[in-house]
Amino acid sequence: MLSTVHLMNISLPILYIFTFGAYWYDFTHEKKNLSNSKRIFLFVTVVIHVFYLIVRTIEFNHTPITSKFEIFTVLAFCIAFSYFILELLTDIRGTGLFIILFSLIFQILSSIFIEDLLEVNELLRNRLLGLHVISAICGYTGITISAVYGVLFIILYKSLKLSKFGLIFKRLPSLETLEKLSFYSLVIGFIFLTIAIIIGSIWLPAAFPNFSFLDPKLISTGIVWIIYGAGIVAKLAASWYGKKVITFSLVGFIMAIISLILGQFLQNSFHMFT
Repeated sequence: MLSTVHLMNISLPILYIFTFGAYWYDFTHEKKNLSNSKRIFLFVTVVIHVFYLIVRTIEFNHTPITSKFEIFTVLAFCIAFSYFILELLTDIRGTGLFIILFSLIFQILSSIFIEDLLEVNELLRNRLLGLHVISAICGYTGITISAVYGVLFIILYKSLKLSKFGLIFKRLPSLETLEKLSFYSLVIGFIFLTIAIIIGSIWLPAAFPNFSFLDPKLISTGIVWIIYGAGIVAKLAASWYGKKVITFSLVGFIMAIISLILGQFLQNSFHMFT
């Protein structure tokens, strides 16, 4: 007989398929009666995903961050959760199709290949570490969603310049709205990244008495945080708008990826205990 955690692992891809289907149908047909229904689908999926992560943590006595496919389900959750917050903040519902698709892909891969790991490094059982990692993933997810909206902004901008008014043009919100979504996503990512840094600064000294602030991953995360913090201040103080915001979002995203890759391949990091 399947346990609760295994039943939820099977049900999550199905829930994401229904949620994605609702957003896709609304995007292609623009049915008003689906406007609220699809948000309910997303809310139910996110809530069940939270319970799945909690049940899995209790069942195997470690936060699901110990393998690639455990990270995939956390990533799927962070994408859906970040988008749900964004939709609540802006009440803009026409872009979920492009975001929920990534949650669907990551959850399907996770559900197929995830393993029940009972023996892991004792450090990985620490709940504070789990919150740190999940917050960091949600932070980078927000940054990535911001970049996705940046790409959609460019697609719509070029469609306007070329006078190509296809389905994408008809269904996507205005350039101003896409800029707003990109900035809000960036702020959400920045907040989660800040939470991850705060939790990490509390947990690290206790777990690694001899740790160094010159650790490559700490430096790369700090660089990303400074870049986006400066961008948020510039947006609010210097009244950036339009292509300036989008350009910053995309350039910042590229710099964040480069910084993380460099941090990953540099040696002598205490993060390598995983």
